[in-house]
Amino acid sequence: MTVRTRFAPSPTGMLHIGGARTALFSWLYARHCGGAFFLRIEDTDRERSTEAATQVILDGLKWLGLEWDGEPIFQSKREPEHVKAVEQLLASGHAYRCYCSKDELEQMREEQKLRGEKPMYDGRCRNRSDRPEGAPFVVRFRSPDHGETVVNDLVLGRVTFANEELDDLILMRSDGSPTYNLAVVVDDRDMGITHVVRGSDHLNNTPRQMQLYEALGATPPQFGHIPLIHGPDGAKMSKRHGAVAVTEYREAGYLPKAVINYLARLGWSHGDEEIFGVERLIDLFEVKDVGVTAARFDQAKLDWLNGHWLRSSAPAELVGEAAARLNERGIDTVGGPQLVEAIAVVQERSRNLNELIDGLRLFYCRPESFDEKGLKKHLDADSWPLLNQFVAEAAELEHWHAETIHPLIHRICQQADAGMGKLAQPIRIMIAGVPVSPPIDQTLALLGKEEALARLRLGIERLQA
Repeated sequence: MTVRTRFAPSPTGMLHIGGARTALFSWLYARHCGGAFFLRIEDTDRERSTEAATQVILDGLKWLGLEWDGEPIFQSKREPEHVKAVEQLLASGHAYRCYCSKDELEQMREEQKLRGEKPMYDGRCRNRSDRPEGAPFVVRFRSPDHGETVVNDLVLGRVTFANEELDDLILMRSDGSPTYNLAVVVDDRDMGITHVVRGSDHLNNTPRQMQLYEALGATPPQFGHIPLIHGPDGAKMSKRHGAVAVTEYREAGYLPKAVINYLARLGWSHGDEEIFGVERLIDLFEVKDVGVTAARFDQAKLDWLNGHWLRSSAPAELVGEAAARLNERGIDTVGGPQLVEAIAVVQERSRNLNELIDGLRLFYCRPESFDEKGLKKHLDADSWPLLNQFVAEAAELEHWHAETIHPLIHRICQQADAGMGKLAQPIRIMIAGVPVSPPIDQTLALLGKEEALARLRLGIERLQA
């Protein structure tokens, strides 16, 4: 059997962390088994589904690298197949027309509550033979009255449902549109889906769907219901915990491989390991290894992983993204150092791509102002002779490298009986505007002799004035 999985989001909102993790687990299992992974957009909610939300889902999955096989499938275009399935179920006696009005249904539920019973449809139209002309109706599934439906879940194990607790769900609305439970079964059947990985909030739908598969003469897929993600406080994940759209993590400077690594560890583990590349995840991932308790979102761990992946990336891997982000900020790199060289100097001090860009800025933009606190702390009357001496002697350096710049700074400070910070910090302020930068010798070397000395002379002139 070739494993075939799918991710089936509804385009009624953004792709959040929970949905992204579901997609990842489904994708990983398919790739681990050498199978296929499909994307189905469940857009049958015509009022709430939007093209913008669909595009965000597509963009988010592509950014994460979760490429699907074939073209995306849109559930709304498969309505004729859903209708055929309803007709098949009506013909076989597994479904029936229900003419109950909203008022009748409400009265039925109220009476059940008064008797202390669970409110559910009582099947009063099951054996109805008349068809009132012009009267609206829905189509309901004739659920088994007795016995039980067993779900041998890949994550949760054996889960048993008493059939008498499952009422006759609606398959088709009065306007002729299919409901979720029907559409998802027909689509999974026709797509040949063998494994369904989804959130545990769908578990209650599973026994009904398994009954539908049987009624349609189809074999149900294997199900794996993964626990939901909670915030650090144990409450259901919400925006205050960081449940924003996946695309917002991209904008915040996170790397796809860091987010993938983090999502994989939300509920799945392999010993005590924390760092996983995508290929290793594919090698190791099994749905059965997903834990049964809710995972807790930890922003600090996500930040730590992102910093790890950023610092361990080859500078050349970051050039494209860095160039795009610099361009978005209107920063021109022409005339400055090679971007790959600047990244190599800055990335060790960066936790995300936005911090990387902030660090790169100094190599392509002269400071417009100087940090007031830095000036008060690091610049005094004793600083000017050191700065002037450094500019004069640096101008005579034949070779402009970190290996020649560092000894010069050290010698000037040693002669003045001062620590290196006495000169290095004022130099930083002159060239970057703030007393923070990568190692000063590397920074000056990368800026180039002409630009470095120009900034120093300009800074001295402006500040002394």
